[in-house]
Amino acid sequence: MSSQLRGVLSALLTPFDDNGSVDEANLRRVVDRNIDGGVHGVVACGSTGEFTTLSNAERRLVVETVIDQTAGRVPVVAQTGAQSTREAIELSRHAEQAGASVLMVVAPYYEPLTIEETKRYLTTVAESVSIPIMLYNLPIATGVNMTPDLVGELAREVENIQYIKDTSADIAQAGQLIHNHGDVVSTFVGWDSLLLAALSEGAAGVMAGTANVVAAELVSIHAAMSRGDLHQARAEWEQVYPLIDAIMAAPFAPAVKTALGATGFAIGGSRPPVAPLDPEVAAAISKLAAPLSPPTVSQAAAAV
Repeated sequence: MSSQLRGVLSALLTPFDDNGSVDEANLRRVVDRNIDGGVHGVVACGSTGEFTTLSNAERRLVVETVIDQTAGRVPVVAQTGAQSTREAIELSRHAEQAGASVLMVVAPYYEPLTIEETKRYLTTVAESVSIPIMLYNLPIATGVNMTPDLVGELAREVENIQYIKDTSADIAQAGQLIHNHGDVVSTFVGWDSLLLAALSEGAAGVMAGTANVVAAELVSIHAAMSRGDLHQARAEWEQVYPLIDAIMAAPFAPAVKTALGATGFAIGGSRPPVAPLDPEVAAAISKLAAPLSPPTVSQAAAAV
C-alpha cells in the first residue's frame, strides 16, 4: 500500500471569471494559497471544485493547470469519476498523462448503480491506469454507500486501489475502514466537521474544502495530533469549528467561496444554476471568516 498521501488534502475551489469561464489565473492563486498554508496535497475537480458543472474539456484544463502550478511541491489528486465508464477512463488516462499523483473516482451520480455495477465500474476504471486510485464514497450524491467490507474487497482485488475518501459522515463507518481494512487501504475522511474525530480515530488524513480558507489552521491541528498533543489540537479545533460548522450548514462551494472572499481573497461565485448564498447566511459566514488572513509559508512551516 502506498504511503504517499497523508495529512490534510485540500479540495480546491474552481474560480470562474465574470463571463462564467474557468479563471486560470485565480485557480493558480488558489493552489499557491493552499500550499502556502501547508497542506499535504491538493485535489482538482472534486465536489468543492464544482466538477459537475464543468465540461470534460474544462476538467482537463483544471487538472493540467493545478498540476502545472503545483510543480511537484505536493501530490495532486485528480477526481476523474464520470457518468459513464468510458468518460471516466478517458479523464483518468488524461490525468495520469498530465502528471497526477493519484486519481479519485466517484461513482455515477444520477441513476444509482447496483453494488455489482459499482464494483465493475470502479474496477474497470482502476485497471485502465497504473497510478494509485482513491475511491470516493459519496452516497448522498450517488445513492450507493460503499461499505467498509466492499472497499476492503476492492482494495484486495485491484492492486492500485489504495485509498478511500469516505464522505458518508458516518464516523463509525470510517472507524471500520481504519481498523478492519487499514492493511490494504488508507482512509481519508471527507466531512470537514469530523476532522478532529477522524484524526483521533487514526485516519491517514482528511480531505477538506474548508482548507481553502483555513489551511494553516487545519494543518496545525493535524501537526498537534501527530505529536500526540490532543489538548492543543482540541483547543485549536475549538477556534476554527464555528466557521467550519457554518460553512457545512450552507450550500458548500458558495459558502467556501464566501468565506474565502471575507479574508480578502476574492475569487467570485459559483457557476449557475448554483445561486449566491442567502444574504444573512453569507453575512454570518463572512463575520466568522473575516479575522482570518491568508497563510504564509513561515506560518505553515511553524505548524508542522
